[in-house]
Amino acid sequence: MPLIKKSDKEWKKILTTEQYHILREKGTEPAFSGQYVHTNDKGMYVCAACSEELFSSDTKFASECGWPSFYDAVDKKKIILQPDISHGMNRIEVLCANCGSHLGHVFDDGPEPTGKRYCINSLALNFKKK
Repeated sequence: MPLIKKSDKEWKKILTTEQYHILREKGTEPAFSGQYVHTNDKGMYVCAACSEELFSSDTKFASECGWPSFYDAVDKKKIILQPDISHGMNRIEVLCANCGSHLGHVFDDGPEPTGKRYCINSLALNFKKK
């Protein structure tokens, strides 16, 4: 159960229209359109809705799937994984545990050591450079 609870009206005040669509309506940005797809700077990726630290640049890798990809989360307690059968696909959705925002999906085709690919929308994230 997310810790931060806001009404749709409150979320719309703090998020851009595009962020609201992804984070609150479970949308997806077009492949290769996000600002963090090719970012290689060192730092921390945080939830764009609540600033919870979610992914480190240390686990980011070039998956060439069109979205920023990470092989692990900073802390598994900071994300929620749940089944997603929308759009005729069987996937695992990744949500921010702090505010319940949709981040993207996780797949089992990532690199070692986890074998996971957290495929995350750039608009769902903010980057805090080290």
